[in-house]
Amino acid sequence: MSRAPGPLVVVGDAFLDIDVAGVHRGGGHGGDAPVLDAPSAWHRPGGAALAAWLAARDGHPVVLVCALAEDAAGDRVAALLHDSLTLLRLPQRGATPTKSRIRDADRTVVRVDQGAGRPAPAGVDDRAVTAVERAGAVLVADYGRGVADLPAVRAALARAAAAVPLVWDPHPRGAAPVPGAALVTPNAAEAGAAEPDAAGAAAARLAGTWGAASVAVTLGSEGAVLAGPRQPARFFPAPLRLARADACGAGDRFSGAAAAALRGGADAAGAVGESVQAASRFVRNGAAGAAAASGPMAGALPLGLGESAEALAERVRRSGGKVVAAGGCFDVLHAGHVSLLRRARSLGDCLVVCLNGDAAVRAQKGPGRPVTAAEDRIRVLSALDCVDAVTVFDEPTPARMVERLRPDVWVKGGDYTAAELPELSAVTAVGGEAVILPLLPGRSTSRMVAARDRTPP
Repeated sequence: MSRAPGPLVVVGDAFLDIDVAGVHRGGGHGGDAPVLDAPSAWHRPGGAALAAWLAARDGHPVVLVCALAEDAAGDRVAALLHDSLTLLRLPQRGATPTKSRIRDADRTVVRVDQGAGRPAPAGVDDRAVTAVERAGAVLVADYGRGVADLPAVRAALARAAAAVPLVWDPHPRGAAPVPGAALVTPNAAEAGAAEPDAAGAAAARLAGTWGAASVAVTLGSEGAVLAGPRQPARFFPAPLRLARADACGAGDRFSGAAAAALRGGADAAGAVGESVQAASRFVRNGAAGAAAASGPMAGALPLGLGESAEALAERVRRSGGKVVAAGGCFDVLHAGHVSLLRRARSLGDCLVVCLNGDAAVRAQKGPGRPVTAAEDRIRVLSALDCVDAVTVFDEPTPARMVERLRPDVWVKGGDYTAAELPELSAVTAVGGEAVILPLLPGRSTSRMVAARDRTPP
C-alpha cells in the first residue's frame, strides 16, 4: 500500500489584506472628493498566506512557512489562518506588510500600503527546513520580501526540487527560482510577453534560463501558455473572458492549484489546465475579496479603517484616558457576558476585549469547544456599543497581549481572586490593576452547553 504524499508546503511572503467598503455618495463640504459612508473592513490573508489558505480551503493539507512580525497585523494573519493550516512563523524585522484597498462598489479606487518588514536573516529554525524536506509538493509564493532568498530556506528548496514537485511563482524583486523546479509561473509582465505566441517563446527561454522543467506564462483573462526547453508551447485558453473583473489573488489561486495538482500526480500540462479553470472560476466568483467575505473568515469587522487594538490603546493613553482590557473566551455570548463588558467599560475610556482563539479555547475547555468560532465571536462582540476593539490571542495566557496593550485596568469575570490570575505579573509589570467582576448568577456558557447536551433530540 502506497503512503499518502506529504503536505503541500507553501513558502513565501505573507501580508494582511484589508478591503474597506461602504456606501458611496458625492463629494462632501469643501471639496469634490467622493465620500464613503459607514465603512467596514474585511480582513484576509495576503500573498503567500492567501495562496496557502486557498489551497487549504480545497481540502489539501497545507503547511505555510512565512515571516510575520510580532505586531497586530501579523497576529491577525495568524488568527485568520490558524484553523485552516499549519503555520510556521519566522521572525520578521519591521512591521508586517498591510495592503488596504478602498473600494467603491466593485472597483478599487486606491490602495494604501504600509509596513516594510523583512525576515530576520538568522530566524529560520529546524521546523521550517524539516517541513520543506517532508513536503509532498512545494509552492514558493515569492513577493520579493526575502523569505525565499534566506540561505537555509533556499538550500532546503533546492533539495526539495530534486525530490518532489516544486512550483515557483516569481516576483521581479525576488530570488530566481532554484534549478529543477517542476513549474515556474510568471505573469505576462514578468515574462515580457502579452500574446500567446510570444508567451510560448518566452516560456521556453525562461525554462532554460532557470533550469526549470516547464514554465507557464499566465495571461490574465486570456489563460496561460506552457512550454519547456524541449517541450513545445501549448496554449490553455480561459473558459471565461472576464477582462474587467476583479482579479486580485488570481495568480495565487493559479499557482496553488498547480502545486496541488502536481502533488496529486498530474503532469505539468494537466496541472496548468486545472489551474486555468480554477483561476477563472475564482475571478468569476469575485476573486479574493469575495472568497474572504463568504468563507470561514466572513463578515465585516467594524474596526474603522483598520485601527488595531494597540493603536486604539495608545491613542486613548495619549489623550489622558484610561485603557480597560477584558480577557475571556466569550463563547455563546449571553447576558452575563454583556453585563460584565458594560461594567468593564464603565471603569475607563475604552474597552479592548482580548479573545481566546479557537485553539486556545479547545485546550482550555475541551474538544467540543468553542461552540462559536473566533470570527463569529469577534463580530458579535464588536457589535456591542460597550466594546471599542477586539483582538485575538492563542497563547495559554493573555500575558503577551497584556504586555502589548499595557491596560490601566485588566478585567476578568468569575468568582476567584486577582492573585489567582496567571497574567497578574504582566498586569502589574505594566502598571495596571487587575479587577475581578462577578458574573450574573446562573449565566454560564459551560452550563448552557451541558444542558444542551443533556436535552434529548
